Amino acid sequence: MAASSAHAAPFTDEQRRARLARRHLLLPSARAQRVEQVADALVGLHATDAATVYLSAGARLAEPSVAEVERALYEDVSLVKLLSMRRTIFAVTAELAPQVSAAAARAIAVKERATLVKHLREGAEGWDEPRLADTQREVLAALAERGEATTAELSEDVPALRETILMAPGKPYEARQSVGSRLLRLLASDGHIRRCKPRGSWLSSSYPWALVPAWPEVPVREAKAEVIRRWLTGYGPGTEEDVKWWTGWTLREVRTALADLGAVQVLLADGATGFVLPGDADESGQAEEPWAALLPALDPTVLGWRGRDWYFDPELVPALYDRTGNNGPTVWWDGRVVGGWAQRADGELVWRLLADIGKAGEAAVAAEAERLAAWLDGVRVTPRFRTPLERELTS
Repeated sequence: MAASSAHAAPFTDEQRRARLARRHLLLPSARAQRVEQVADALVGLHATDAATVYLSAGARLAEPSVAEVERALYEDVSLVKLLSMRRTIFAVTAELAPQVSAAAARAIAVKERATLVKHLREGAEGWDEPRLADTQREVLAALAERGEATTAELSEDVPALRETILMAPGKPYEARQSVGSRLLRLLASDGHIRRCKPRGSWLSSSYPWALVPAWPEVPVREAKAEVIRRWLTGYGPGTEEDVKWWTGWTLREVRTALADLGAVQVLLADGATGFVLPGDADESGQAEEPWAALLPALDPTVLGWRGRDWYFDPELVPALYDRTGNNGPTVWWDGRVVGGWAQRADGELVWRLLADIGKAGEAAVAAEAERLAAWLDGVRVTPRFRTPLERELTS
C-alpha cells in the first residue's frame, strides 16, 4: 500500500459529490439501460426491504420499470440476493456472487448455523446437528423434485420444518419461530437456494424458493480484494473506517485487501486519509450537470460510507433516520441530502425540503418526483423502517 498521498491537494467534498453523481448513475445523462449495470455500479443493491431493490434501480434507470427488475431477479437470474456484507441482504450480479459469497456470505452462514444449532438445542426438543443436517438434505431433495416451493409447501414434504423454536425463553419478549423459516434463511446464506418471484405483487414477502447451481470456488483473500476493488471503483475515495463499516470486516481484513490492491492514499477535505485505486486519483471533480434524485430507504448511496457529513448534514439525521440508525427515503439535490419523501395512503407522492435549494433545485425535485410517481403508477410503498419525517408526511 502506498505510504504517501498520490493526490497532493485534498479531495474536496465537491469532487467527491461529483464522483458520486457519475459513478452511482444519478446524473440523468449517466442512467443505465439494465438493472445489472446499476447493481454493478453500486456493488450491490440493498435488499433487506424488497422494495428498495426496485426503487434504487428505478432512480438510476433511463426507463424504470418493475418488469426490468423482475427480469433480472427471476427470469434471467442475473441478480442474486445474498446475506453478506454487514449481515445485510444484497442483490448482486451473478458474476459477482461467487466473490461476495466467499468474501462475506460463507462466514456469516457459519455463524448463522452455529446460532441456529444453539437455539434448537435450547428451545426445541429432539434437535441436534445430525438431525439438522438430515433435514437440510430432505429440503434440498424436495426442492429438486418440486422445482420451486414456498416454506409452507416444503413443510408438507418435510414435516420437521413445521416444528418451532422457543426464542428467549423466560424473557418478556419470548416468542416462537418455525424451524422452516430459520433453516431456509440459512440455506440461502449458504448459497444453496434463492428466492423466486413472489406469490402476489412485487412488494409481497411471500415467495417460493429454488435451488441454486454451485458457484465456482474463489479463494477468500482473492474474493475480499475483488469486493473492495469494486467498492473503491464506485465509492472511492473512502477511509479504512468507511470500508470496515461497509463490509463488516475486521480492520486487519480491510487493510490486507487494500494492500493486495495496491490502494493509494489520498487526503480528504477533513484531513482524514482516504484510499482510491491506482490511477484513480486525478479524475476531474467537476459535475457535468446539476441533478435531483428521490432515493428509497436503505439506498446504497446513502449507506455507502461510515463518514457522511460531506453529503448528509448531521442536522437532518433526526428527521431522516429511525432510532436504530436506518435511513428513510431521501431527497437529493446536486450531491447532498436536502429532504425526505413519502407516499400517502392513496399513493400520492409527497416530499419536504429541509434546506434551501433555490427555484431550479425545487423544479428539478418536482420533476424527479413526477418521474417516480409515473412508474409506480399508484402502488404505495411503505418502508420497513419508518422515520419521523416519513411518518409526518403520511399522517
